[in-house]
Amino acid sequence: MTWYAAHLVMYVRFKSHTAKRVPVWENIVLIDADTEDEAFAKAERRGREDEGDDDGTFRWQGHPAEWVFAGVRKLTLCVNPEKRPGDGTEITYLELELPSLAALQKFVDGESRTLRVADGFSEESEATEATVSANGSGRKTRAKAAT
Repeated sequence: MTWYAAHLVMYVRFKSHTAKRVPVWENIVLIDADTEDEAFAKAERRGREDEGDDDGTFRWQGHPAEWVFAGVRKLTLCVNPEKRPGDGTEITYLELELPSLAALQKFVDGESRTLRVADGFSEESEATEATVSANGSGRKTRAKAAT
């Protein structure tokens, strides 16, 4: 078996009203499969299994809602794919581009930055620009930057 990291995109669909923004989560799960095609099929199956409204009890910001599977954004072969993942195993990556080393340092420090994301599922997918922070909490994280 070979290990893959599947990026599953889930979003919140409101049942009773239209939201100004769409809440989206990218869940990264490990998949054990013999081939990339099998891994992709297992990832899609997992995403569909995660859909739902918890028997009508799921709420987002107090409103009735449900999780909807949008698709597999990316499937990554893990480093050392024949070995069981363990401490230090790289399971996935994001390919980003920032305009300068100063912008990179601000991103690492948790400040909001506009950056280019170029790591879609297929090699033909176009890069997009997004404004993101290094983490959702605003805490500083430790990262190693290439120069």
